[in-house]
Amino acid sequence: MASQENLRKFFQNRKRIVKGKAHDLQTPSGPTNIDQKPRSLIWTSTFRTIPVCGSSMNPSSLKANFPGRTRFTRLYHIGTTSVVLAQDALKAAVREARAGHDIQQYDNATSALHQIAPDDPDSLIDAVWMTDTASKNRAQTLRLESELTSYKNNLIKESIRMGNGDLARHYQQIGDLNSAYKCASRMREYCTNSSHILSMSMLLITLSIEKGDWIGTQNAVMKVRNLQLKESDALDSEPKLHAALGLAQMCSGNYLDAARSFIQTDLERLQSGHFTDILTPNDVAVYGALCALASMDRDPLQSTVLDSPSFRAFLELEPHLRRAITLYCSGKYSACLAILASYRPDYLLDIHLHKRLPELYATIRQKSIVQYFIPFSCVTLDSLTAAFSPSPADKQTPATTDPTASIEAELTDLIHRRLLDARIDLHNRLLVSLPSNFRHDVHREALDAATRYERAARQKLLRMNLLAAGLEVKAPRGRGAGGMQGMQGVSAGLAARDGTAAAAAVAFEAPDGRGGKSG
Repeated sequence: MASQENLRKFFQNRKRIVKGKAHDLQTPSGPTNIDQKPRSLIWTSTFRTIPVCGSSMNPSSLKANFPGRTRFTRLYHIGTTSVVLAQDALKAAVREARAGHDIQQYDNATSALHQIAPDDPDSLIDAVWMTDTASKNRAQTLRLESELTSYKNNLIKESIRMGNGDLARHYQQIGDLNSAYKCASRMREYCTNSSHILSMSMLLITLSIEKGDWIGTQNAVMKVRNLQLKESDALDSEPKLHAALGLAQMCSGNYLDAARSFIQTDLERLQSGHFTDILTPNDVAVYGALCALASMDRDPLQSTVLDSPSFRAFLELEPHLRRAITLYCSGKYSACLAILASYRPDYLLDIHLHKRLPELYATIRQKSIVQYFIPFSCVTLDSLTAAFSPSPADKQTPATTDPTASIEAELTDLIHRRLLDARIDLHNRLLVSLPSNFRHDVHREALDAATRYERAARQKLLRMNLLAAGLEVKAPRGRGAGGMQGMQGVSAGLAARDGTAAAAAVAFEAPDGRGGKSG
C-alpha cells in the first residue's frame, strides 16, 4: 500500500521546499533566481508508467563499478524506473550529484526523490550549496576562457589545444555537453601528431555517447581507424573503439554489426584503459550476447561467440548468458527464453539497453519459433503454446489472455512477414509447412548445372580457336604473362557479351588472311 501511495504522488505537483536563502544560480543556460521559479526547478514527471519490479540489482554496487558521470546517470535511471529501488537509488544519486559540479543533476535527483519520499532530508534543495557551486563553476569557466584567450594571443598551438581540452572537460563536468563538444572539436586544428588526434577523438566519443549522438560516435570511431597510430596507441585504443562502435550500432538497431564489434573487443585491454565510466566488461558481455542471439543463427553463434577465445572471457562474467546461448545452439529454445526472461527486470534498468530490450527479446523469440519448426512438417498449436508460453516475468498482457490466442497471433505475424514458410490450420489446430516439389527443385538444379557446364565449354572452345588463328599476343620480355592474360580477358569479354559466334568469327580471320581451324 505504501508503494501505491508513493506512485500516486509521482504525478502530483507540489511546492519545492528550499533550505537556505534565495540567491542567484548559475546554470548552463545562464543565471536565474530561485524566487522566480526557474524552469529547471519545476519538476516534470520522468517516471515510467510501467515501473520495473523484481530486479536483483543493488544500487550500492553501482558506486563501485561505475566511476564518473555514468554513475549518476545509472542511479537516476534506476530511481525513475524501479518502484522497489527508487528511494535508495535516488538518495545515492543525490549524494553523487553533490559530489560533482552539475547543478541540473542535483535538482533533478532531489525533485524525483521528493515525489516518493517527501519527508526525506535529501529531498530538500540546498540553495546554499547550489549557489556556491554555481559561483565556483562561473569562476572556473571565466578562468579557463581567459587562459585560452592568452594562449591564442601567444600563438602557442600546444597550449591552445590543451586549453580547449580543459575547457571541454569543465563544460562536461557542469553538464553543458553542447559547449563541451564544440570546444573538443576545436582541438583538431591544433593537433600536431596522431596521439593528439586520438586523445581528441576519444573525448568526442565520450561526449557523443553521453549526448546519445550515435551517428557522431560512429563518425569519430571511423576517423580514429583511418589514422596511422603508434603500435602501443593502436593496441590500447582498439578495444575502446570496438566497444563504442558496438554500443552505437546497437542503439541504432544494427544488431548484427553490433554483435561483431562486441565480439572483437579484448577484455584485458578494455579493463586496463579508462573506459569503464562508459562501458564495463559486463556491459560488453550482455550487449554482445543479446545482439548475437537476435541476429545470428546457431552455427555462427557456436563458432563466433561460444568458441571465440576473446569473447569467451566476457561470457565468464555473465555465466547465465553463456548458458542461454549454449541452450539455443542445442535447440532448447524454451529453456533459453526462460533464462532471458528471468533477467529482464535487471536489463530494463540499464541506461543503454532498456530502449532496445523489447525489440531484442521479441526478435530472439521469433527466431526460436522459426528454428523450432524447421525440422517438422506440421506441429500442433498446443505443443507450440507449451514450448513458447510467456513466463510470468515476461508477460506484457493481462493474466486472463489465452496463451493459445497469443501464439496464433505471433505465428500469423511471422507468416505475414515471410519469416515463417507455413500455414495455420485452425480446424485441426496445426501449423503446417508449405509442401515443396522436390522433383522440380532437382530438375532446376540439374538445368543450372548444365547451363554452367555449357558456358565453360564454350569459353574453352573460344580460347582454342583464338590460339589456332594466331591471335595470341605475346608479352614483351620482362613482363611475364600479362599479354596472354589480357588476351584471355578480351576473349572472356567477347564471350560474355555476344556469345561465342562473334568471337569465333574473329578467330577464323587472322591478320595474314589464314583461315582458322574449328575447335
